Amino acid sequence: MQPFIKETGLVATMDRANVDTDQIIPKQFLKRIERTGFGQFLFFDWRFLDDGSPNPEFELNQPNVKGASILVARRNFGNGSSREHAVWAIDDYGIRAVLAPSFADIFFNNCFKNGVLPIPLTEEQIEDIFQRQAKTEGYQLTIDLETKKITDEQGLEIPFELDDFRRHKLLNGLDDIALTLEKESDIAAYEKAHGIGA
Repeated sequence: MQPFIKETGLVATMDRANVDTDQIIPKQFLKRIERTGFGQFLFFDWRFLDDGSPNPEFELNQPNVKGASILVARRNFGNGSSREHAVWAIDDYGIRAVLAPSFADIFFNNCFKNGVLPIPLTEEQIEDIFQRQAKTEGYQLTIDLETKKITDEQGLEIPFELDDFRRHKLLNGLDDIALTLEKESDIAAYEKAHGIGA
């Protein structure tokens, strides 16, 4: 898993509340067994028209947000089914962080297992970022996980909270398997002491 220390990236805004996991990655694309390759299907039903061409009205298809790594949306992002594929698609598309007033619990937890940083902010802070993005061509934010601050070049500074365990995982790029392997020597000592695997 790629560590998340500091991300300075282009901001894409999605002026939608209750974006669910069925919209993030539609069910017909869940047949893959790898974690990669899902980015091409992210928001598929919104990104593409019935003939397969890009929907020019969809937020992420706008030329000024091509390559965005920070997504800003409205409340209750990631609700719906518990599919981890939703975070895989977001990550594979190149989005490193999602900012919203609130997140569905399962989606929120899945983000930390896959190196994506979800940051809950107030409705007012999200609206401020929406307004700044609308007024500034190529608007960027910097998210610094070490200092737990979001900044821009116009003087914005928003502190955010994150528990130490999740922060440690992201800063060091540790998924659940890597966390277990950190204790490999302790596990080996325990197995040796108890004759396991002998």
